[in-house]
Amino acid sequence: MAHVSDLIATDIDAYLDAHQHKSLLRFITCGSVDDGKSTLIGRLLYDSKMIFEDQLAALEADSKRIGTQGGEIDFALLVDGLAAEREQGITIDVAYRFFSTDKRKFIVADTPGHEQYTRNMVTGASTADLAVILIDARKGVLTQTRRHSFLVSLIGIRSVVLAVNKMDLVGFDQAVFDEIVADYRAFASEIGLTEVLAIPISGLKGDNIASRSDLTPWYDGPSLMRHLETVEIDAARLQSGPLRMPVQWVNRPNLDFRGFAGTISGGAIAAGDRIVVLPSGQTSEVARIVTYDGDLERAVAGQSITLTLTDEIDVSRGDVIARPNHQPIVAQQLDAMICWMTDKPLAPGGRYALKHTTRWTRAIVDSIAFGLDVNTGEHRDVDQLGLNDLGRVRLRTTTPVIVDPYSHNRTTGSFILVDEATNTTVAAGMLV
Repeated sequence: MAHVSDLIATDIDAYLDAHQHKSLLRFITCGSVDDGKSTLIGRLLYDSKMIFEDQLAALEADSKRIGTQGGEIDFALLVDGLAAEREQGITIDVAYRFFSTDKRKFIVADTPGHEQYTRNMVTGASTADLAVILIDARKGVLTQTRRHSFLVSLIGIRSVVLAVNKMDLVGFDQAVFDEIVADYRAFASEIGLTEVLAIPISGLKGDNIASRSDLTPWYDGPSLMRHLETVEIDAARLQSGPLRMPVQWVNRPNLDFRGFAGTISGGAIAAGDRIVVLPSGQTSEVARIVTYDGDLERAVAGQSITLTLTDEIDVSRGDVIARPNHQPIVAQQLDAMICWMTDKPLAPGGRYALKHTTRWTRAIVDSIAFGLDVNTGEHRDVDQLGLNDLGRVRLRTTTPVIVDPYSHNRTTGSFILVDEATNTTVAAGMLV
């Protein structure tokens, strides 16, 4: 269901066109158990009119039967879909929800707060542009708050909203809010989180969610929805960076056409630009930028295109197209932070399939530099990594991979490890 607009009734084609060209913000909510993450997302869905009438009726019935709000609407039930979640009143799996406003489209991931579901949070945060970190105004900054903030910093999310929730339970006291914000900012600056906007909210009552609340006259910042509609997204930053286009498919429908299809993961490309194909190092010039809707003069990060070149050079799936003066690294030895996602531990000497952009190769774990305590950020000497553990490892691949540091480009800076015997994804990695 799309955001309700007057255009739907008057000009459906204009509405669909406008909706198609809205920017998309991906964000996550994270925080300690019972800080109100699911309730906040439910409130966003409700306020943006993203609930059908039958869903609302079911929500009202469920709220009376298993809700936690004394018969009033329990917005958390819109998101906590697993039976185990509803029974325990917690979030276990990552729940993705779509909603939209007149200005922007959103995909929000409700990530679990428990430490044993760290891998779930890493998964949800891997594609996010922004993190909403919730704090219960009655409890302040907790160990889980610090752990999630550290993971947000590690995964490279630059924009953070510090949502001090349940302000209605402390009488919308400014002193309580200011103390929590000062405590959090002191910690955030130590781990490199500098773009932090603090907002006093009540997810249950809706204060400072869709619009500014009269109960917080001392707060002069935007509402949460207003900030989400206007904050800069990573796509804009990536478009100004160096060109990166992993080749997904060599498109050869007939003898007269040979193009190289893929999604641009960084920078921009125009007809006539000089490019280099890695790892071979061969250079050429862009002849055409082909799409289903016709040729383009210029394409930017996030667009899926097919390039034709002026020269007949060897290009295969898994190669990366870049600019000759801004090339990624071609390497077979990789240093990375990884999150281990399976019960069988990681140990030096382990052999796995490595998926990086569109390229598959095999990798051996040479060494584990350290394990990472996600609660304190301290490094620990370990000889293996267990389920939900994070650590820095050195890998050796059988063929070259074309990489960037994760902090520069999430696509060319990330990978997964797969157990070839079970086809299980055992780790997510970020190159350093």
